[in-house]
Amino acid sequence: MPPPKFSVIIPGRDEERLIGRCLESIQVAAAPYPGQVEVIVVLNRCSDRTEEIAHAFGARTIREDAKNLARIRNAGARSAVGLVLVTIDADSGMSPGALVAIDRALSSGTTVGGGTVIRPERSSPGIRVTLWIFNVWIRVCQISCGMFWCYRRDFEFIGGFEERLVSAEDIDFAKRLKAYGKTVQRPFSTLRGAYIVTSCRKFDVFGDWCVFRNPLLVSNLIKGKNQADADSFYYDCER
Repeated sequence: MPPPKFSVIIPGRDEERLIGRCLESIQVAAAPYPGQVEVIVVLNRCSDRTEEIAHAFGARTIREDAKNLARIRNAGARSAVGLVLVTIDADSGMSPGALVAIDRALSSGTTVGGGTVIRPERSSPGIRVTLWIFNVWIRVCQISCGMFWCYRRDFEFIGGFEERLVSAEDIDFAKRLKAYGKTVQRPFSTLRGAYIVTSCRKFDVFGDWCVFRNPLLVSNLIKGKNQADADSFYYDCER
């Protein structure tokens, strides 16, 4: 039996409130590929109904309890059997045409993979300014994040996510995938016809102007080496 076309990997820690929306969006996007999309939820220290909900949607679950998103994502990738890996967070949902857009982009042979456009679920002055600064920065770097997609062979070739980083592993991965794409003449791409809608729960917890009120925290998170700050913002944050 041939492997599925896609493996969608979702890290999840006590995500019973939001993961259903994520999984439902994947089901809609997967409609053109019956039997060709496996979904893997990587349970991280879960004590709620995340696993139950994942199974109700037909997802497979594995466990990785490290406070390290790179390790969590890599665990899902090691378990995957699909030809194409897609990573998305449990508090996000992909647009209906996302998997079709990924398939077309990779099948063209003109891209190594990439990221996508991020749309917040709500807006405010603080969120708009934060996203504007983030978008300027990623345009300068010529990368994107949000939802990564690439062939599994290319993911494995660059070593997946950098497990020495406890945060900003997504930015690091984008930069390395882009550099690899340049060497094989398949540039890093951003899906323009597809997108993700992501929750604003970090803004809900820390405030819509949190980036400007906590510059040291933001700096440490971007560097990716400060476990205490990563714990406070990601791994032990009240949701």
